[in-house]
Amino acid sequence: MSRKKNNRKNRIDVVYSTNPDFSYETESDEEMETLDPEDQELRVYLEKKGRGGKSVSVVKGFVGTEDDLIDLSKKLKTKCGVGGSVKDGEILIQGDQRDKMVSLLKEWNYPCKKAGG
Repeated sequence: MSRKKNNRKNRIDVVYSTNPDFSYETESDEEMETLDPEDQELRVYLEKKGRGGKSVSVVKGFVGTEDDLIDLSKKLKTKCGVGGSVKDGEILIQGDQRDKMVSLLKEWNYPCKKAGG
């Protein structure tokens, strides 16, 4: 019989319990399945706060795996010719690239809107 190792680092909000039936709650490793481009609802924002006065175009609303988000980010960075990153489920692209990003995303069948800023 195989038993899953109870890794203390993955436990959530509990240090110790005296209850013999207690089961530690751990973080789930499951990722969401990526929706088809047509089913996504992406929004493209311009943010300047906390970035030393530099603007960053942010794509929010992507539903899917981290790998698919990174792939979409790479495509956008390549087409826009700038740098960027993926952080907290959002794609960050350097500079005000909103118009270019919206047209590229629509070309790739992602319904999206230019929002804010």
